[in-house]
Amino acid sequence: MITVDVHEVTQESVSDIYYFDTGMYDTPEYGAVYIIDAPDPTIVDTGMGPDVEKTLAALTEVGIDHDDVANIIPTHVHLDHAGGAGYLADACENATVHCPAVGARHLANPERLWEGTRRAVGDQFKHYREPKPIPESRIEELHDGDEIDIGDRTLHVHDAPGHAPHQCLFHSPADDAVFTADAAGLYVRRTGEIRPTSPPSNFDFEQCLDDIDTIRDIDPAVLLYPHFGPAETGDNLDTYERVLTEWVERVEQARAEYDDDAAVVEAVAARVEGTEPWPDEKVYNEAAMNVRGVLGYLDAREE
Repeated sequence: MITVDVHEVTQESVSDIYYFDTGMYDTPEYGAVYIIDAPDPTIVDTGMGPDVEKTLAALTEVGIDHDDVANIIPTHVHLDHAGGAGYLADACENATVHCPAVGARHLANPERLWEGTRRAVGDQFKHYREPKPIPESRIEELHDGDEIDIGDRTLHVHDAPGHAPHQCLFHSPADDAVFTADAAGLYVRRTGEIRPTSPPSNFDFEQCLDDIDTIRDIDPAVLLYPHFGPAETGDNLDTYERVLTEWVERVEQARAEYDDDAAVVEAVAARVEGTEPWPDEKVYNEAAMNVRGVLGYLDAREE
């Protein structure tokens, strides 16, 4: 029987929201799934296909019957956020899967998403499980400005397409918190670092800066990072703006120094310092993927 350590979000403004470490990529404190214990129980982000049994165990730990889950909400359809959605939909038969409209077709027919993931993530692909299609009748498309009523609070939907065109943020005014998707970067809980995320193939730097401003305008007290865990907002948004800007500049400078993009990827990724508790392999693979995303952005900018 699978057991998981489920943690309650303890920031004062937040109530009845829980999260757990999925162990994504065999990396501790990298991937989180959130569970809202509301009258209409809700899961925000699903992890990857191999994470599903942990999510079901976490629901049991919180005291939510699988048949009572009302909403499954991936923030976007990258498979580290939505790869478990089809499997969870099967296990939670009464749940509606809410998905940003731009990505909804990929949940119903994930073949292209699966192949795109294979190209994007490189050596990390070994950790993935092929996603399971979700019947279109179970999917509700989300648009900017929509609201999801979950009984004791409402989640407000905000488009945030810089990281990916199919990404949304979810603001819970009752909790003074935002489920950030990847719009606020990667939060390394153990060190407090903010790290960049710029994956292929649709990373858009300028739009990412706009997405940071979207969160600033909401002005939440708490950021709920899928990578990884809750944090007081503090100066994290300012930090991420600086970190992401410096990252794009670093890749752009490397491209001017090297003859081909493979050399750029190797040169930049090899110089990215490790961080606890992530293993060096994950740090390198993450960096290499993010370099490829910036290179694609630079190509698109020149067209």
